[in-house]
Amino acid sequence: MLQVSHVTKKYGKVFACEDVTFTLDRGSATVLLGPNGAGKSTLLKSVIGVLRYQGEITIEGLPNKSVEAKRLFGYVPEIPSLYPNLTVSEHVEFLARAYRLKDYRAYADELFERFELADKKKKFGDELSKGMQQKLNLILGLVTRPRLLIMDEPMIGLDPHAIKELKNVIAELRAAGCTLLVSTHIIDSVTELWDRALIMQTGRVRANVTKAELDAEGRTLEELFFAITEHRSENGEVVFDAPAAGGGER
Repeated sequence: MLQVSHVTKKYGKVFACEDVTFTLDRGSATVLLGPNGAGKSTLLKSVIGVLRYQGEITIEGLPNKSVEAKRLFGYVPEIPSLYPNLTVSEHVEFLARAYRLKDYRAYADELFERFELADKKKKFGDELSKGMQQKLNLILGLVTRPRLLIMDEPMIGLDPHAIKELKNVIAELRAAGCTLLVSTHIIDSVTELWDRALIMQTGRVRANVTKAELDAEGRTLEELFFAITEHRSENGEVVFDAPAAGGGER
């Protein structure tokens, strides 16, 4: 479904992503982990095609920046970017027209109900609280029924009900064959939801491991994360150039 091959992105002399390679299978859920500045957001923005980079990214074999590929994926950015003069329902209609969607209203109404925005459909974007903006952000990423859904910190600002619904939606999408790539700092929030984990640090993928592989080793994702991001030498100093784990490619 998603293939990222030797992707490198530099800002000046600094590598935000360095030779990143991985493949995500159809119907899988992958979590993207890493400390601040690890390169996660740069990688996601490269995948959705808003940054220039070296390397190759394809979605179902299509170049990620092609119109055909863009119709296959949905994106939920970390920070909602809403139009202040459009209502909640008009945001969805605007996106539906851009994607030339048909028969989307029933699904949109279902999402409004699930994320408790049904009574806010006439409110303007700048009238919503931060939590409500994030709920609308999620609905806009979901309403196109993407075959690949990319989410950057999707649970930030959500109330417990919305977090529960989002977890249910992720499980439903995965069961329906949708491929998910979720970047998060909150490891506990995705404990039951992932098939594969990518752990980044200093722009490189330090681990590419499946849940089955970790379970076989008797390790938790949290243990692996801290072993990599806080790798220590024999004298106790932190070493950031830890080797890749789990058989992953850098």
